[in-house]
Amino acid sequence: MSSRENILARIRAKQGKPAAPTAAERDAVRAHIAAHPQNARPRVDWEPLARFRGEALRLSSTVDAVDDIAAVPAAVARYLEAAGLSRAAVCWPELTTLDWAGAGVSVEAREARDGDLVGITGAYCAIAETGTLITVSGSRTPASVSLLPETHIAVLKSSRVVDGMEDAWRLLREEHGEPPRAVNFISGPSRTADIEQTVTLGAHGPFRVHIIVTHS
Repeated sequence: MSSRENILARIRAKQGKPAAPTAAERDAVRAHIAAHPQNARPRVDWEPLARFRGEALRLSSTVDAVDDIAAVPAAVARYLEAAGLSRAAVCWPELTTLDWAGAGVSVEAREARDGDLVGITGAYCAIAETGTLITVSGSRTPASVSLLPETHIAVLKSSRVVDGMEDAWRLLREEHGEPPRAVNFISGPSRTADIEQTVTLGAHGPFRVHIIVTHS
């Protein structure tokens, strides 16, 4: 039994329940989630991609767009060149088939380590209302690639932009069933105003978030 399972089993024991949830319990929870009505939401009167772009820019992200996934390496190279950044990066395995060498960018598919300056990831989806990227953890989507390097470059399919957070959670339930271990919400570069109420970027994560939207 893992530490997580042990903790949950002890909680359930205090509730007079068996250590593991029964099939009936799981079915009841799924039925409740499926039937539970959404709370009140703001009026959605925007085009999702345009709204996402505007909100992402407001949060100090930068946004580019390309016609298809094959154009991503060249877009990354242009961004790195313009910003004077390293052309060596760590990336998610799903992106290694792209022609990085042809664009003059060196990538390694692995978890990020201390010293990695650029991380390139995909995105599970994005929220138009808040300009937020969503990534989910997994063996082929290591969270460290978006969290540890100073520069995070995210590749986002335009078809994966949803209106609000409620839509993102619904998508996760429909496509994953069981939730992943971690769901990360990325709303621009890391920032804090803890010191003298002065906003500082990069305090607990990337200084820069650059989003490349692909239309196919």
